[in-house]
Amino acid sequence: MILEMPAFTLRPWAAVDVDALVKNANDRRVWANLRDRFPHPYTRDDAEGWIAHCAARARPGEALAIVVAGEAAGGIGLERLDDVHRNTAELGYWLGAAYWGRGLATEAVIALTRYGFEQLGLERIQAGVFDWNGASARVLEKAGYALEARMRRHVVKDGRLGDMLLYARVSPPAAGAGASAAAGASCPAASAIGSVK
Repeated sequence: MILEMPAFTLRPWAAVDVDALVKNANDRRVWANLRDRFPHPYTRDDAEGWIAHCAARARPGEALAIVVAGEAAGGIGLERLDDVHRNTAELGYWLGAAYWGRGLATEAVIALTRYGFEQLGLERIQAGVFDWNGASARVLEKAGYALEARMRRHVVKDGRLGDMLLYARVSPPAAGAGASAAAGASCPAASAIGSVK
């Protein structure tokens, strides 16, 4: 799957992305706000391993490069949960520091959220944010996600104990649904301009 947007493209990771992935991922500022499964330092072996892993799994929407002007600037994906949570996915994303402050993360979250609801049939998409990462919380809020919980003392990153903020969006109600279902279902994703291939 490929999502083409005015400022970027979301597409599967490819071998041509190795150098850009190392360049943008090998940054302690990026690593400090992600789970420990995202390595630091981020080496060429890490990049090659990640791209091979993604190619082997090949699930739509799960692990995508955010490509800006031909360079893989970051990553975004939906990891579908299982069992009774099978209509829910966890959203994760990151951008290299050179791309911060341009609104790209917000637009990428909006685009992938819309894809998750419209193409993957998800009912709920959620994301966890470390409480010290105000920029990521703002990305989610601008994309229409609501803060549902503060999970106290839930994360340990780089020796630091912190809370995790749980944000979520639920699928917009179907046409003709009751007013109560529509309350609070504002959908900024509906205004995103892009095409799915």
